[in-house]
Amino acid sequence: MKVPSKARLEGLAILSGVMIALQARANGELSAKLGNSLQAALISFSSGLLIISAIALCTPRIKSGMKAIFVAVVAGALPKWRLFAGMLGGAFVAIQTNIVPVIGVAVYSVASIAGQAVISLLVDRVGITGGGPKTITPRRVGAAGVTVLAVFVSVIDRFDDRNFSILAVLLALLAGAFVGVQRALNGQINEFAKESFATSLLNFIMGTVFLLIFLLFVAGGAALLSPAENDFSLSSLPTGPWWIYTGGVIGVIYIAFTALIVQHLGVLIFTVLSVGGQLLGSLIVDLFHPETSGGVGAALITGICLTYLGVIVSGERRSSRA
Repeated sequence: MKVPSKARLEGLAILSGVMIALQARANGELSAKLGNSLQAALISFSSGLLIISAIALCTPRIKSGMKAIFVAVVAGALPKWRLFAGMLGGAFVAIQTNIVPVIGVAVYSVASIAGQAVISLLVDRVGITGGGPKTITPRRVGAAGVTVLAVFVSVIDRFDDRNFSILAVLLALLAGAFVGVQRALNGQINEFAKESFATSLLNFIMGTVFLLIFLLFVAGGAALLSPAENDFSLSSLPTGPWWIYTGGVIGVIYIAFTALIVQHLGVLIFTVLSVGGQLLGSLIVDLFHPETSGGVGAALITGICLTYLGVIVSGERRSSRA
């Protein structure tokens, strides 16, 4: 597979950021209408699995990519545990569907970006992206520190709000860490697959299985612990709006993009390049739907600007051209 130019990879990274914001909005709305965040996450992932499976049936390159992954695992070149990267994606979507209706897309985006930036330092240093270990420079540490500060600034005016949840913000940080590690593992898987949509298919298989097992576990646990008061139940699918079901489609494209980009640019580079698109997209979403976010105030906009500062501090775009 021909590798796109560095400029195109950077453009795809920015577009990927926009897609994260749109997916968060779609999955959050689906969760709110269903009243069951795990069910919403499973619908999102399983719909993505159906789409990528249909594409794979008509695309010999994807079939070859899946075969190459299997051969690499059998030969011992690709450790089996790395195939479970999709489970991290499933956990990311499960958290996303649960907390976006609580804190809004913009705050969620800022917090998850901070989680990604911090974990990216570790995964790039260890070198599990497939491009080998990368040096942790003061710029990289500074970028991660600024994004963490941005989270605090973004929510500082909401501490007195009774509906505000610190736990939700911490979970968003954790979700960001999950997706940061997932990107790294996908980059290495893609080295063997040579086809990013094959990596995407593997992710959706693993993520869907994980969410299905987790949903059954939660339902069974609720019934076992308090059978008389068990209120855990699956809801019928809401009739609309249509865009609440686009999370799976977005996920298919997003995972395929990131598997390719991370393999060549590294996790932290991808993270800081996708920040702009993600934050701009999330800000627009919350401006048009303030009822789900508590509104867009000066603190939130300041936090977004600080996150942009983290991109500048990192100096990644300059160093990547050296």
